[in-house]
Order: sequence, then structure tokens, then C-alpha cells
Amino acid sequence: MKIGVFVGEEGNWTFLREIYDDLVARYPVEVFKKREYDVPLFYGRLNRWAHTDGIGSVLRRNDVSYFEWASELLVPASQLPKRHKIVTRLHSYEIYAWAPKVNWDHVDGVILVSQAMKRKFVALYPAQAHKVTVVYYGKPLDTFGYTQREFDFSLGMLCGIHPIKRIYEVILAAHALRGRGYQPHLHIGGGRIHGPPSDEYFFAVHRLVEMLKLEDAVTFHGHVTNPAQWLKGIDVFISNSYWEGQQNALLEAMATGCYCLSHNWDGADEVVPEENLYIANGELCDKIVRYAEMPAVERERQRAKTRAIAEEKFDIRNTCAGIRTMLEAVAQGG
Repeated sequence: MKIGVFVGEEGNWTFLREIYDDLVARYPVEVFKKREYDVPLFYGRLNRWAHTDGIGSVLRRNDVSYFEWASELLVPASQLPKRHKIVTRLHSYEIYAWAPKVNWDHVDGVILVSQAMKRKFVALYPAQAHKVTVVYYGKPLDTFGYTQREFDFSLGMLCGIHPIKRIYEVILAAHALRGRGYQPHLHIGGGRIHGPPSDEYFFAVHRLVEMLKLEDAVTFHGHVTNPAQWLKGIDVFISNSYWEGQQNALLEAMATGCYCLSHNWDGADEVVPEENLYIANGELCDKIVRYAEMPAVERERQRAKTRAIAEEKFDIRNTCAGIRTMLEAVAQGG
């Protein structure tokens, strides 16, 4: 089985690297590379042709092609005459930004990252339901290894500074905890995202820390190059987003043995136990306090339980196997 792989820009490889290595170890793999020509008079027209022709060429040379994102590369591929076999993985943002532009009749397999995303997709495209399978994200559990730690009230978030992540509200929660007599330290790992509305949000969260005089209680770490190491210093990891496909950093935190709490975004119940979910900030504070006041042996039991969920559901080997199964079924005409 020969596989064409479509990923796009370098940053788009974040979720694919281990999967790609697994595919390369088993099959001949060709990665689509964009071609561009610097011909001033015909620049736009020529490059549009080259882009579409390059996509078609990779499709023709392979038994099945895998699109890591159901986005800007899948759209033109799905508009070509139906002579090729296509599998795509739809993560999250594509469902409203790109999916309406895709000719789904020309896509043979759709991988969703959660049952919640599957419900959304099937509600929008019921005729495509038979093509859909759910394959959870996975992490290399040997890299994100379980580590014991002494509790020091370190709270952590690992995400780009973007409104969807709702960092602002967690800063308010940290302030509320200090008002109740506790001394949490909130660590925020993740870089600035440029462009509206993230520019305004970046300023707002930093200004909030100043207004609440929390400079000694909130640390912005910027881009984290080694999340496995960074997470070893976190006691309670907080996923406070209002929208996720299946949060990558949350799985990493679970694997390293952080105690994980999550706002009940659609699909969060597939990741953490029900008792680790919350809606309002008051609930978040109560759950943090409850964990902080547990005996050390019970905190350790809770962290081990979190790691066990990661081992059972979010091992990268299971993710690789699920994607291989879909690719082989489509290539064989299933």
C-alpha cells in the first residue's frame, strides 16, 4: 500500500509526527510539497494550476491519501474528479471553517478525534455517517512518563494565549483562592498568538494580573519546548477552554500524572472522570481546594488514576493502529 500524506505548513505537523513515523516504518509514503513559480506576468494563475496539479499528482501515484487536516489542502483535492481514495482526520476548527467547502462525496474515510466531534459532523453531514470512525489522540507514554511530586499548590495551563482557552477566568480563580487563604501559583505555558482577537487578549490577561497584584502568583512561561519536563512541576492541570476537539495538552498532563480538572467543554467527559469536570469558576475553586486538602496518599491515588486513564485510552500506539486500520480498509475498497 502506497500512501500520500498531506499536511501543509510546518506547524501543522504537531499531531502527526509519531503517526507519520509509524506509517513510514510500514509503507512507502510520499509527502505532498507545494510548488511555486516566480513568473510575474502569470504568477497567480500559474501557481493555482501548479498547486492543484501537484495535489492531483500525489493522489494519482498512491493507493490512498491521508489528509491530516480537513482544510485548505482537502478542499481542492475533493473537487477533483473522483478517481482517488482519500482519508482525512478532522480535528476541531475545520468543522465550521473548512468542512462546508469540502466535497464529502469524494472523501472515502473521515477520522474524528472524539465522539462529541462525531456527533457534530454527522448532524451536519448525515449522508457521510457510514464513512466516519473515532480515533482518540494519543501520546508516547514513555516520553510523558509518570512522575511523583510533592504538592506545592502549583496550578498549570499549557496553551496559546487565545480567548478560546479562557486563561482570564483561571487568573480570577487563582485570585479567589488567595482570598480564601490559600497560596496557589498559576503557571501559564504557551506563546502569544498574533492577530485579533489574540492581541487584545494577551494584553488583557497581563493587565488583569497587574490589577489584582498577582505578579508573584502568576508566571507566564511563553512557548514551552519540553512539555513533558514542564508538566513535572504542575500539581493541578486546568483545561478551561469552551471548545476543543480533544485537548492535546490535557492528555500530556494526564500521562505525566498531574491531577487534571476540566471545564465541561463538549467531549471533555470522554477524557477525564465526571468528578473532575466543572462549569463555573466557583466549582473549579472548590475542586482545587478539595484536592489540596486530601491526605498525600489520596492525592497520589488520584494522580495514578489519571495516568491509568491515559494508558488505557490515549496511548499513541492505539492512535497509530486506528489510523492504519482506516487507511487499509479504504485502500482495499472497504
